[in-house]
Amino acid sequence: MTERSHDAQAVRAALDERREAWARAGEATSVVQTLAASCVDGLRNGRQVVFCGNGGSASMAEHLAAELVGRFVATDRPPLSARALSGNSATVTALGNDFGYESVFARQIEGICRAGDQLVALSTSGRSPNIVHALATARRLRCGTALFTGSGPPDGLPAVDHLVRAPARSTSVVQELHLFYGHLLCELIERAFLPAR
Repeated sequence: MTERSHDAQAVRAALDERREAWARAGEATSVVQTLAASCVDGLRNGRQVVFCGNGGSASMAEHLAAELVGRFVATDRPPLSARALSGNSATVTALGNDFGYESVFARQIEGICRAGDQLVALSTSGRSPNIVHALATARRLRCGTALFTGSGPPDGLPAVDHLVRAPARSTSVVQELHLFYGHLLCELIERAFLPAR
């Protein structure tokens, strides 16, 4: 088999995997709707939405926070109170050095969150120690908790209010679905703050 045919086979496999995952993507949308309603309720009561994630998920957390502070689609709604915990490299590296990497988000949550805030954590495995610690800290502070993860084994997943499971096991496909769910979340939140027509 030639290198070109190997490449074509890899492309077909990647497309097949995504077709299968996207065919089931709607399974988690009801959870996203419930999460959006919780976020809207909190924002209307002066609370904030806080995002965190590792690696590519950290970038996605920053992206989703920006959609809420800036805009998703609409230009005529107020900025919303949202932030990503990975956005300040000095804070993340100092906390990692002084308290351990598993505490880089939990320590920030202790400092900036209060009851009624909403934490949205992204982790393809759902078991990253810093994400687990962040969720546990948020629950202790009586914040809402949400976890975007994949369809891997549920053992060890932290208890959360809103579990958004992407129906895929491949990290890249899980992340692609997380972007869809995150955009859907931002759209639903934004719609609640549009001026009356």
